[in-house]
Amino acid sequence: MMQHEGHVRILKSLKLFGMAHAIEELGNQNSPAFNQALPMLDSLIKAEVAEREVRSVNYQLRVAKFPVYRDLVGFDFSQSLVNEATVKQLHRCDFMEQAQNVVLIGGPGTGKTHLATAIGTQAVMHLNRRVRFFSTVDLVNALEQEKSSGRQGQIANRLLY
Repeated sequence: MMQHEGHVRILKSLKLFGMAHAIEELGNQNSPAFNQALPMLDSLIKAEVAEREVRSVNYQLRVAKFPVYRDLVGFDFSQSLVNEATVKQLHRCDFMEQAQNVVLIGGPGTGKTHLATAIGTQAVMHLNRRVRFFSTVDLVNALEQEKSSGRQGQIANRLLY
């Protein structure tokens, strides 16, 4: 069994193939200096993984096209007729496992955008899921434009991915 197999596996998963190969070679030499540098290598790998995760979350939040950042903590259930238990269940994002959508219906100022954004943000930040926010008007306009240009189904296909 290779001594630095874990390092090599992680570096390859990060697509750092040259570094992975170098680790294999250096590890085979069993150099004391290399072995002393392993804690620093571990720290650098952890920093790279963390940085990539942060960049990925930030990118997915931009792609989701939320109007503003919102989370569930900022929603005042005492000022709303919304069922708190239902919202908290949706916030767990279990509906995504069955590839279901959520449509929030209500009058202006009832918290639909806040709740949709909070649920979507939860999915991106804590479950590594891809989401896309649409207001009804924006979605209908996009579908109409798609239809008039003879490209029906493209939006639906993009949403399936």
